[in-house]
Amino acid sequence: MNLNSEKYCILTWLAVLLENREFDISAPLALEAKDYILKNFTVNYKDYDILVGYRADDSYFSFAQDFISGTISYRQLNNAMHLGKLGQQFVLKSKKAFEKNYFKKAEPAENADWFKKKDFRDKAARREYFDLERNRRRPGDLYITRIIDEEMKTDDLLL
Repeated sequence: MNLNSEKYCILTWLAVLLENREFDISAPLALEAKDYILKNFTVNYKDYDILVGYRADDSYFSFAQDFISGTISYRQLNNAMHLGKLGQQFVLKSKKAFEKNYFKKAEPAENADWFKKKDFRDKAARREYFDLERNRRRPGDLYITRIIDEEMKTDDLLL
């Protein structure tokens, strides 16, 4: 299941994230948003052998938290997912998926080198997010409150 395909909206990925990651959700809006997204955008991903989606690392996680808290719009969340070239994540969920993989070769990956690269990408995404997205509200932006109030679903044209 490719959660990044046109078949799904970003809220489908967010529903999977909300179901599988711990969020510090204490604000009433964020709690309501979590419940609404889980109720209306959850897909049956558990029967799939492999999931593809945005990475659920610290940056993406903070963007998702900002969205459910009402800090950023749907557009800003979508744009934030492409900042810093943080990439996508492949989750092998079944024995069948693991059996399709084979060892090809190994290459040393020194922590000192690769952590710097990962850290640079993460910081670049955060910097772009704060510079370009977080404080850039546009007229007509779609926030979680409107999504909930208008009872939008996966087939809504605005999503």
